[in-house]
Amino acid sequence: MQSSNRQTGEKGEEMAAAFLSAKGYRIIERNWRFRHWEADIIAARGDRLHFIEVKTRQSLRYGRPEESISREKMNHLKQLAEEYQYRHPKWKYIQFDVMAITVIDETAKEVFLIEDVYF
Repeated sequence: MQSSNRQTGEKGEEMAAAFLSAKGYRIIERNWRFRHWEADIIAARGDRLHFIEVKTRQSLRYGRPEESISREKMNHLKQLAEEYQYRHPKWKYIQFDVMAITVIDETAKEVFLIEDVYF
């Protein structure tokens, strides 16, 4: 089951990267790690750096993809972003976004970008 979830997640991240690129984002990093935390996608658009958490589901049985993101996960993403910004000081402005993707029968049925998530 774990490998199936991992495959779904990887497929969702591929879809998210393609979606963001088509919307004018420049993908800078994928699966960037610091300590035991990971940013799914780090992208730039204009002078702003976006830390994007991607959640992919194959059904809505357990709720919408975005509903599975915990406050703890977002706090870890914040700490990771602080480290990334420390290492790359040219980025003055950052933003946190969530990409929610529902895939049914290998097709993205819903792709939803939630911008500027506040936590």
